[in-house]
Amino acid sequence: MITETRRRAYLDAMQVAVWLPRTELPFAAPSRLELLKPPVEAAPLQPDAAVPVASERAVEPTPARPEKPQLRVVVPEPKQPEAVAAPQAPEERPKAIEPPPRFALQLLRAGSVLLLVELPTGESFQSRDPGYILLKDLLRAARLPDSPQQVGDGEPIRWPLLHGGSLDQGAEAARDYVQGVLAAELETMGCDCIWLVGLPALRFAGEVGAEACCRELAIDGLGRALAIPGLETLMEQPATKAELWQAMRRSLPRWHRSS
Repeated sequence: MITETRRRAYLDAMQVAVWLPRTELPFAAPSRLELLKPPVEAAPLQPDAAVPVASERAVEPTPARPEKPQLRVVVPEPKQPEAVAAPQAPEERPKAIEPPPRFALQLLRAGSVLLLVELPTGESFQSRDPGYILLKDLLRAARLPDSPQQVGDGEPIRWPLLHGGSLDQGAEAARDYVQGVLAAELETMGCDCIWLVGLPALRFAGEVGAEACCRELAIDGLGRALAIPGLETLMEQPATKAELWQAMRRSLPRWHRSS
């Protein structure tokens, strides 16, 4: 009989890994029953199978990816409509003070006609003044006395009344004054018609302009009037005389009542 050590050596030489004696051998080591179990073959690894990670191996944390900055879209809030300020009334600028008008008018009477005549030079008529001579011609053509009489003290109506001071001497005041003088004369002695000769007479007695020349007017509180261009205008524009003559013929019945 050989010893256990030599027996194993023989078996190794014959490449016998597992053997089991049929009978118990003297002086042999007890048989190991786990060697009698058939070997368990390991399952082949699938190519897609995940490789198990040993439980005792520490799992390294995956480094976090840097976050991309997120763009924040800011939607502007709708603007509230601003309150529209009420249009302010334009500041009233102080009216420019106009200088007072300047004129001189002569008040005359010829028969039943009252004449308010502009004095071109500002002084009373003289017998040899060209304007006065033309006025006499107009009176003769109208079948009126050609020597008109001065009314009152004969002083012309001048404006402005005062030079300086606080008295209102504007255009409205001048109109009221001139119409007041005529109204006072009409109360004293009436007339059939008033001749307004020249632009100042038209403006401040008849409240009309040069466009009203050569026609009749109806003036509140004063009655009917005939608008006549200024004496200087008639001398400088002879054609105006013909137009005036036509107007005088239409108004002739007012002061000449003979058939």
